Amino acid sequence: MEFGERSVSILTTTGLGKHFGAQDVFSGVSLQIGHGDRVGLVGANGSGKTTLLHILAGLETPSSGRVHGARGLRIGYLPQEAALAAGGETLWQKAHSAFDHLQEQAVRLRRMEEAMQLAIDSDEQEHLLLRYGEAQETFDSAGGYSYEHRIRQVLDGLGFSEEDYSCPLARLSGGQQTRAQLAHLLLNGPDLLLLDEPTNHLDLDAIEWLEDYLQAWPGAMVIVAHDRFFLAKMVGRVWDLDGAGLHHSRGNYSSYVQQRSQQRERQQRELTRQESFIAHEEEFIRRNIAGQRTKEAQSRRKRLERLRPVERVRSEKHIYLDLHTDLRSGDLVLATHDLVVGYRADTPLFACSDLEIRRGHRVALLGPNGAGKTTFIRTILREIRPLSGRVRLGAAVELGYFAQAHAGLDPSRTVLDEILSVKNLALGEARNYLGQFLFSGDDVFKPIADLSGGERARVALAKLALRGANFLILDEPTNHLDIPSQEILQSVLSDFPGAILLVSHDRYFIDALASHVWALEDNHLYMSKGGYSAYWKEREVRRVPAAGQSGTGGNGRPGGGRQEQGEGKQSRRARVGIERKPGQYRRQQEMAQVEQAIAAAETRLGELAAGLEEASQSQAVERVRELGEDYQMVEEGLRRLFERWAELEAT
Repeated sequence: MEFGERSVSILTTTGLGKHFGAQDVFSGVSLQIGHGDRVGLVGANGSGKTTLLHILAGLETPSSGRVHGARGLRIGYLPQEAALAAGGETLWQKAHSAFDHLQEQAVRLRRMEEAMQLAIDSDEQEHLLLRYGEAQETFDSAGGYSYEHRIRQVLDGLGFSEEDYSCPLARLSGGQQTRAQLAHLLLNGPDLLLLDEPTNHLDLDAIEWLEDYLQAWPGAMVIVAHDRFFLAKMVGRVWDLDGAGLHHSRGNYSSYVQQRSQQRERQQRELTRQESFIAHEEEFIRRNIAGQRTKEAQSRRKRLERLRPVERVRSEKHIYLDLHTDLRSGDLVLATHDLVVGYRADTPLFACSDLEIRRGHRVALLGPNGAGKTTFIRTILREIRPLSGRVRLGAAVELGYFAQAHAGLDPSRTVLDEILSVKNLALGEARNYLGQFLFSGDDVFKPIADLSGGERARVALAKLALRGANFLILDEPTNHLDIPSQEILQSVLSDFPGAILLVSHDRYFIDALASHVWALEDNHLYMSKGGYSAYWKEREVRRVPAAGQSGTGGNGRPGGGRQEQGEGKQSRRARVGIERKPGQYRRQQEMAQVEQAIAAAETRLGELAAGLEEASQSQAVERVRELGEDYQMVEEGLRRLFERWAELEAT
């Protein structure tokens, strides 16, 4: 990267191209980033977005073209999956290292204090005091007395607890390491942030905190994200990358979608007019080239040869998804009564008033990680029993379940095997069906273990569509789907005639789809009608503190900080008001042991699911196979634990 005099633009590229062997990733990319610019970079999976970020960050060399950055430009890059150096460095030390320059200034201040104490001559003391005052003012204005507060604010905002501060980075999960890297970047304050899927490992509270933080960010940023709500809120320009180059549009993501639609309609009209004109001219030339109007026909032929053709509307490969169902359920699809969800009677996850889902309802279930969303789903699926109360499915209800991290897929099976496990189709029919989900040729024989996260998501959707269910339970269905696939899924679900229960962090998806929102907050389930925007307004009203109460908590939001673990978590659960039921001591002791084993197994499943995602993205085939086998073994053990727990509960 070349650096020159600082101008309005801090970074520009001219004719940028990248190819790997004979394959062109992109070409002819020219762009300009100015002070304070907020740019969203979008495009289908495989279009080269991450490669372009690598080139802008100086991590890769372009095959053609040039990158020119302003002198002294500081660039911070966040990869989709961070791999922090192994060793003993802790999370706190990693965050603290963003302020090495302030720590050096603090050392110099202490030395100046010592020098002032040792100085005897009054003139020397006065001179040292003057220098000390200037240095102290510089230190203060740079945040020298407040940076540790900033560290805590950022780590808390991104979902870390104080217990995590002393944890070595090497022991953090892949998602935690990515969040640690993001925290370091935010604290370091570069001139240009390059963020590749920054919301991937964040829950809703952390995403909203990040939005607030970045909206006050003074520098420039380029963001790659599949989170359309995040893009709509954060960016003022959108770059659309495809094989034809980089297409620029002004405005946020919502404006880009409208402009893209209008541009395609306009382009299609121009193409239709031109094709009609060419057909008319060619017919005239054919009829008159050898007749009395030969010269005119020849003139028209030359004009056609000079005609600049209108570019065809870009044809993007996308999935074809049909979730129709021939099964009509009764009007009432799901009902609960006096429901308490969890594993231990003395520490339930949450209790809720009576709930109903009716045919045509599309309910979004929201809440922070660990609040009990997946446990609630498992209760509905009858994999675990409620602590008290009951769950009832309506008449003629057929369930279809899309599991988070696509846990229902068998890593040892092929794509074709997974489809045939749902429905016994003829081979040709099965291959044609998989073609609708972008699996063609030998792709259908790929083992699930070898697939990327996006490919596994498409297999899971293909299986779901085959079931013909009339009640869909979807746990993070948009994870790993590119924006075009998200838009198709959103459109199909909008027309689905049955009922839907949706767990998602995708606020754009929820806002467009949900008829109701159920939100878990502080062990209570709140219900509201409408999409995410309607729920958010109601939540903000709830979070306004009453007169005389403390206004904000540790995360700077009304109503207090995020939930802590340990004793605080126990006391909050106790507020639900459930007493431990009496019983035999030995049975209670075994139940406690089984519940601890269930908790450990679920934690291990989460770690394995995260590991599978990381390994598949890095194409570590053998690692995916190993983790897949471990996942199956732990999942089978968890099933047996649930069976034993149910036996003990029934006695």
